[in-house]
Amino acid sequence: MVTTLNWFEIPATDFDRAKAFYAKVLDAQIHDDPNRQYAYLPADPKKGGFGGAIGIGENFIPSITGTTVYLDGGKDLSVPLGRVEKAGGKIILPKTAIGENGFIALFIDTEGNKVGFHSMK
Repeated sequence: MVTTLNWFEIPATDFDRAKAFYAKVLDAQIHDDPNRQYAYLPADPKKGGFGGAIGIGENFIPSITGTTVYLDGGKDLSVPLGRVEKAGGKIILPKTAIGENGFIALFIDTEGNKVGFHSMK
């Protein structure tokens, strides 16, 4: 096993609202799957990254409990975190130092999912 994480999916109840939220917060283009309500978040596997998606379906149930996905906060997670509330989300843990492992923050997205950001600065 090279890495523990391979793919993640963020459940949505309102597909267009979720796409708009993540596009604004990540300041990135979200790419739709033409065959279903599923959209791909930005990823660059050439740089060692992995991807994830937003989806709607029978098994896509937003939650603030369970596994927490931490998105790449870039050089300083304060930047994307500063967009969360403007995009309709709610910050539940501000930027917090975690020692030599950098910083984290947690928020609730427009769909009711608890999601985090991580950065080294």
